[in-house]
Amino acid sequence: MNDLRDLGIAAAGAGLARGEFSALELAEAHLAAADEARGLNAFITPTPELARARAREADERRARGEARGPLDGIPIAVKDLFCTEGVLTTAASRILYNFVPPYESTVTQRLKDAGAVMLGKTNLDEFAMGSSNVTSYYGPVKNPWGPSGDKDLVPGGSSGGSAAAVAARLCLGATGTDTGGSIRQPASFCGIVGMKPTYGRCSRWGIVAFASSLDQAGPMARSVEDAAIMLEAMSGHDQRDSTSAPVAVDGFLAAAQDGDIRGLKVGLPLEYRLDGIPAEIDALWSKGIDILRRRGAEVVDVSLPHSRYALATYYIIAPAEASSNLARYDGVRFGLRVDAPSLDEMYERTRGEGFGAEVRRRILIGAYVLSAGYYDAYYLKAQKVRALIAADFRRAFETVDVLLTPTAPSDAFAIGEKMDDPITMYLNDVFTVPTSLAGLPALSLPAGLSGRGLPLGLQLIGRPFDEVTVLKAAAALEADAGFIPLPARGYAAPGG
Repeated sequence: MNDLRDLGIAAAGAGLARGEFSALELAEAHLAAADEARGLNAFITPTPELARARAREADERRARGEARGPLDGIPIAVKDLFCTEGVLTTAASRILYNFVPPYESTVTQRLKDAGAVMLGKTNLDEFAMGSSNVTSYYGPVKNPWGPSGDKDLVPGGSSGGSAAAVAARLCLGATGTDTGGSIRQPASFCGIVGMKPTYGRCSRWGIVAFASSLDQAGPMARSVEDAAIMLEAMSGHDQRDSTSAPVAVDGFLAAAQDGDIRGLKVGLPLEYRLDGIPAEIDALWSKGIDILRRRGAEVVDVSLPHSRYALATYYIIAPAEASSNLARYDGVRFGLRVDAPSLDEMYERTRGEGFGAEVRRRILIGAYVLSAGYYDAYYLKAQKVRALIAADFRRAFETVDVLLTPTAPSDAFAIGEKMDDPITMYLNDVFTVPTSLAGLPALSLPAGLSGRGLPLGLQLIGRPFDEVTVLKAAAALEADAGFIPLPARGYAAPGG
């Protein structure tokens, strides 16, 4: 059944419809693949029996002529930041090592209602805080395109487990969340498609919160078409989420199957041509520009003058919101509890032992910028700069339809390579953070290989709730980029 692993969501759905194989056979093939590739550490909690049960239900529906659509019977993985009823949900943190939610997140419920078969919960940076997937309490995820030399490579973060699982053909698609680039950057590092929808497009209800004004769920898949299929199922208004937008969900799949961009105006942000950008990243950007021009698009320069302040702004706002959101983990109601003689000491021990170093760092930064005497100087000023960044994008979109940029400033780096310098690690988000601050839709797709033979991604950014144009431009890029996402199968860590 190994050939079943090479199918995309659309192709697998068509095969199921024709009766070429069953949903159970499709699930078994991917469960076997995940078992063979345990060395990747992509999954925290595999759910094989649940997957088999849902696959059998999909087969029974199809036998009755009641198939639910293109996702019915399709095996997917779920980032372990989405609450799943009756299934361990840890956010890759020790502090939630035993948390089994009594409810289902809106996004995963919608995927379940569409017939998707959950294979398990994927690894991530602890509480989604990181760009490498090495801060997880459950250990680092390894990039299926590695190792390079004698070093294992990061898959990117925070949605690194989902990205690795999709790239290694352990599932046909996966959910991710993106706060400052946590879908797009790992998609670039692993050679897959990852989309951050407009903020408010997908409900945040039931997703463990990092930074509430930034967090957004999105699909990760091996093609633009497959990402569009997932996005249509994941999106929609949710009354339980006050930030969920009552905007119609329509046309995503049709746009991904179209690719006609004649007359489209594509903007190139001048400020994204950074000093010291690797030549191969610049060459990839030029390749993308040439493809879009050949396809009939008009390419023009635009300016986003405040984007230079985006990283500093993000690393004030996101930790501030994190320090507030993570205050609920106190050892009283759920998760880890470290007993102590007094209540205050119990709080201190639980949080000190339950949170990893990166999470503690961000909580401290956030508490500092929100503290008396510093709120106006840091947090309030960062919010004003965020408004200026969003205004820059609005002005740019008065003259263009979509923006094209690199996704990340490099290919995948070695595990542990940047852990001693948090600032260098944070710079991985330089191309993705401005979009998150503005709440815009953005998609990363693989467009070439680095000199080391590792994937490189290009990013397309659109107007608010204009995922259709982003998907259409992405389909055009994908058709001519010539990228074949085929990392080595059966990768296992040394001794794994």
